[in-house]
Amino acid sequence: MIIREAVLGDEGAIMHLIHELAIYEKAPEEVFATAEDIRHSLFQEHPVAFCHVVEVDGQVVGIALWFLNYSTWLGKPGLYLEDLFVLEDHRGHGYGMALLKKLAAIAVDRGYDRFQWWVLDWNQPSIDLYKRMGAEPMDEWTTFRLSGDALRKFAQ
Repeated sequence: MIIREAVLGDEGAIMHLIHELAIYEKAPEEVFATAEDIRHSLFQEHPVAFCHVVEVDGQVVGIALWFLNYSTWLGKPGLYLEDLFVLEDHRGHGYGMALLKKLAAIAVDRGYDRFQWWVLDWNQPSIDLYKRMGAEPMDEWTTFRLSGDALRKFAQ
């Protein structure tokens, strides 16, 4: 197993894993991103997101796609994990945990005081794992989202 930063040329594999994650989360019809979108987001001069991959025998089998957020209360950036996914036939080898530890180390090394992510309410195995790691659920917060037509209408 090798954990490394994604490089130009990985966007197809990353996109494949994003589709597999959407299938796992029972929402494949909600993925509109393309490999070109991923390439632009990750590999432009000023990337808006970052990705680490797990590579086994030359194949990308897992991803951790993340970006920076900011805490006004701490006055510091934090690391927000958007997607963590390992192909089903490669689970159980610690690859997901290795990706999480890599991102935690990045956060610590760079002075980010928070490492955050969302998990679906029905994903109990992941919830249990995160609690064992010492992560705390933020149950008192409700997530809101404006997107699509609602976003465009509100922006007018």
